[in-house]
Amino acid sequence: MTKIAHDRLIIIDFGSQVTQLIARRLRELNVYCEIHPFNKVDDAFLRAFAPKAVIFSGGPASVFTDGAPMPPKVVFDMGVPILGICYGQQVMMHCLGGKVERGHGTAEFGRAYVAPTEDRDPILSGWFEDGNEQVWMSHGDHVSEIAPGFRVLGTSHNAPFAITADNKRHFYAVQFHPEVHHTPKGAKLYENFVKLAGFQGDWTMGAYREKAICNIREQVGAEKVICGLSGGVDSSVAAILIHEAIGDQLTCVFVDNGLLRLGEAEQVVSMFRDTYKIPLIHADESDLFLNALEGVSDPEVKRKTIGRLFIEVFEKHAKSIGGAKFLAQGTLYPDVIESVSFSGGPSVTIKSHHNVGGLPEKMGMRLVEPLRELFKDEVRALGRELGLPAHFIGRHPFPGPGLAIRCPGEITREKLDILRRADAVYIDQIRKHRLYDEIWQAFAAILPMKTVGVMGDGRTYDYALALRAVTSVDGMTADYYPFTHDFLSETATRIINEVRGVNRVFYDCTSKPPGTIELE
Repeated sequence: MTKIAHDRLIIIDFGSQVTQLIARRLRELNVYCEIHPFNKVDDAFLRAFAPKAVIFSGGPASVFTDGAPMPPKVVFDMGVPILGICYGQQVMMHCLGGKVERGHGTAEFGRAYVAPTEDRDPILSGWFEDGNEQVWMSHGDHVSEIAPGFRVLGTSHNAPFAITADNKRHFYAVQFHPEVHHTPKGAKLYENFVKLAGFQGDWTMGAYREKAICNIREQVGAEKVICGLSGGVDSSVAAILIHEAIGDQLTCVFVDNGLLRLGEAEQVVSMFRDTYKIPLIHADESDLFLNALEGVSDPEVKRKTIGRLFIEVFEKHAKSIGGAKFLAQGTLYPDVIESVSFSGGPSVTIKSHHNVGGLPEKMGMRLVEPLRELFKDEVRALGRELGLPAHFIGRHPFPGPGLAIRCPGEITREKLDILRRADAVYIDQIRKHRLYDEIWQAFAAILPMKTVGVMGDGRTYDYALALRAVTSVDGMTADYYPFTHDFLSETATRIINEVRGVNRVFYDCTSKPPGTIELE
């Protein structure tokens, strides 16, 4: 098997919700990195991994708690550069002879400003050219005394040691989060760090493709694989990548669960059978799913029910093709981090995704998830690398549970029919006004309420609809799209006129956080 060799950086994950954003920043710099949770990285693992540099992520813990997350002791003796972020800074100071104190009025959450000290350092090349720099803080505890050998490069109102460095050992530590967009020059700090560490920047999406193909072949061997195909970008890229790796060992299964958008089943079946020539089973299981969801209103129960039924359908068709041992999915990292912590780390669960937290504990197949470490924009880049057409790569995300999570409360066939038609009008409006490519994701949701209206001089009592549209880079954070009032008025009028059963339309202007992109 071909080995893909690169200079490697390891990110030791202490449980931050934004650890993967660190990897994003490094990938943008063409640096190969892997994330591993602190409790899976011991001295032997670290020596075998042989990283050229190490980054400690942030995390929700305190160094004062029993069993607080700690790095392996050998990491400080390997002679490689280390960068500590937030909790990563605190744990560095704690381990190397400095002091950390509990909050006591020195906590910082959100936007803050760091001022430079008189000392200058290459780690801050490009910083402080126009005065203080905006950063994003999220800490309760703080460093009160730096470890021997370190010096202070920057301070904030509540963090006197906001930026520190030990140049002799090439150890650097910051109290803020340079990986988030709210630290405008955070990417520059990472660029400086990897330059100081001697990385050549030789990792690309083409290299990721090669690595993924090698991993798929190694994992699967000569066994058969079925791929749960939704027709969206994620599962389609996964299917084409896996087909490139193992050819006819792959069979795609497209499950029509009765929760798809208008005309979607026909489009997906036609595209894969006619364009990609990948073996495809079209499983119409709409009655199975909708009967099981009847009377269910709790969103977690919906997701887990859908996940269980998907697996049952996949297992049935795995037997029909002679016993597939593997199930492939287009799971992305935002799905993983909101459902379970990445690689078993200690981050907090936000919600279950049908293909992650919603999977049954006992399953007759093992998972193949070649996109599990990627964000949506990286999947699109991989799709371009694989030759998918631009109009397809640019499609808005569509959740695996489909319209079930755009129908808060109880699901009925009537509500789904109304929702399909309304969503089609909404997307048509967005395309008509040439806004589709400016928006990360847009959809309609039918609310669990009816309102009184007047139509044709008569009283109506019909459903209310919510429209949602957001802009985003990676799906981890999002802002609502600022439609004009004219657009919203025109769209609401079209929906009410063309979709029977709706008499009121709202626009959701909530960002993520505090909301999520989907309603459930």
